[in-house]
This record gives sequence, structure tokens and C-alpha cells, in this order.
Amino acid sequence: MNTWWHEVWLTLQAEFTDIADASQLTRVTVRLLMAAVLGGILGFEREHQGKAAGVRTHMLVAMGAALFVLVPQMSGSQADAMSRVVQGVIAGIGFLGAGTILKNHDGDEGHVKGLTTAAGLWMTAAIGVAAGLGREATAVLSTLLALGVFSVMPGIVKLIDRDHP
Repeated sequence: MNTWWHEVWLTLQAEFTDIADASQLTRVTVRLLMAAVLGGILGFEREHQGKAAGVRTHMLVAMGAALFVLVPQMSGSQADAMSRVVQGVIAGIGFLGAGTILKNHDGDEGHVKGLTTAAGLWMTAAIGVAAGLGREATAVLSTLLALGVFSVMPGIVKLIDRDHP
């Protein structure tokens, strides 16, 4: 029986060897946390505006996208394989975003609701991909620009609309 438990222990050790050292653990942790924090920032802004996709949704989208590119990258995937992974993330988020878009809301046939939420989730996934690939500065810059679009642009549009009736 002792040999059996030893074999179980060795198998468990082998199953958890995808993170080989402290450097790799740090890299994975930083990238996933970066994706979560940046997604959370955008999600907080959306939640603060009363939108359905808030902090948790944006955090999960960013972390999921980061994980989808991080794992193949750690496994040594080539550029063509990574390209297909990114394409899959983009398409998958497109389906998620499509679920947030509603047409003909409140009887107004010309009214479409949820496009900004869908685009925001798409951007959040792109930020997660950047973080997952180790492009943290690009992810931060993209988050700041997206935050500007979410928070500054509505005021600018109102100002322009007020000046041009």
C-alpha cells in the first residue's frame, strides 16, 4: 500500500509541473493579475454607469483571454498556433458581445442597445491578450485609452450636440 501512495504522490507532482520555477510562477501571476486588474478597472467604470457587464464580467473576460494565450505560449507554441488562438478568442468574444446587443428596445425600431458594452468586452479581451502575452505596458496604455472613451467621450459628444442642435 505504501508503494501505491508513493505512486499517487509522484503522479500528483508530475501533474503540477507546468510552473517549473519561481520565475515562471511570477510571470504567470503578474500576467493574470494584470489582466484582472485592468479588466476590473474598465468593469468598474461600466458598473458605475449602471451597465449590465460590470467588474466581474470584465475581470473574467480579461483573465480568460490572458489565460488562453498564456498557456500555449508557455507550452512553446509557434507563431502560427498563437495566431489561431488569438483568432479564436476574438471570435468567442464576438459571440459573447452579440448576446449583449438588443434591437427594438422599448418599441423604438431604430434603437440598438448594448453596442458599447459589446465593444468594451471585445476591448477588454484584447487587453487580456496583451497582458497574457507579456505586453503589460501596451495593456495599461490600452486600458487608459478605453477608460477615456468610456468616461470622457460622452461629455464631449454632449458638448458637441449642445452646440449643434
